[in-house]
Amino acid sequence: MASKISARQIIATITPVDSTKCPTFTGFRFPQVSGGEITASVEKVYDGGSTFPSLLCAPSEIGDISLTAYYDDSADNADVVESATQAPNIAAKVGKLRQLVGRAFYNINIQTYDCDIKVNGNDRQYLNALLVALSEPDGDASSGAPAMFSMTFSVQSVSTPTYTPVKK
Repeated sequence: MASKISARQIIATITPVDSTKCPTFTGFRFPQVSGGEITASVEKVYDGGSTFPSLLCAPSEIGDISLTAYYDDSADNADVVESATQAPNIAAKVGKLRQLVGRAFYNINIQTYDCDIKVNGNDRQYLNALLVALSEPDGDASSGAPAMFSMTFSVQSVSTPTYTPVKK
């Protein structure tokens, strides 16, 4: 029996296309994913006297993908396992990415998880996505809400990787 999923079960991970240039986010999951809509322009051509138009199609385009996560500046971030040559925390990664907006390429994997947040399968994959925006955390001295940062990527294509669903 197919079951519905909640928004909390859609989580993204990213890997740099060139790990010597871009920071890695090994083991880090982005809990908020938005965008990626696919649209196509269309021209409606009304021939003389026609009540209804003929449609001329155009290529489809994929909207930008935004990934949002909690900002963490701790050097002992347990969710991120890094080598000694790479920044151990999100703040350092964001600091490096400031200089790479418009030049950093990442592969984005968006996965569907089961209710226990275990991978159920790959839902969609965006290869060679260009980082086009970096939103740093907002501050508010009267708030205890967690600070968030986001990364927006321009994408060229989407694929559905083959996977074997987890048997229950």
